[in-house]
Amino acid sequence: MTESDEDRADALFHALADRTRRDIMRRVLAGEHSVSVLAAKYDMSFAAVQKHVAVLEKAGLITKRRNGREQLASGDMEAVRSVASMLTELEQVWRGRIARIDELIATDPKED
Repeated sequence: MTESDEDRADALFHALADRTRRDIMRRVLAGEHSVSVLAAKYDMSFAAVQKHVAVLEKAGLITKRRNGREQLASGDMEAVRSVASMLTELEQVWRGRIARIDELIATDPKED
């Protein structure tokens, strides 16, 4: 991975590390929502929800557009696929490591 790929991965995983942001993602992937409608679902200030949305937007996971006075947020499925791809790569690395450990254990000379 290049440095910019690593920076992107950091931003994506940071954005998804928070429970509220993951819930916002679920909502906006199901359909476009105004930020005010999203904010009504949480026991926090509108400004706090706006900050969560901004983190998701900065990471490229959601896009916002204006419709009159409303800010409408929608999920970016391509960005979600990118996260899934990164996780698949990590899974393959760890599966390979576990397989090598299993091989080492299976050929342990101390068992003879």
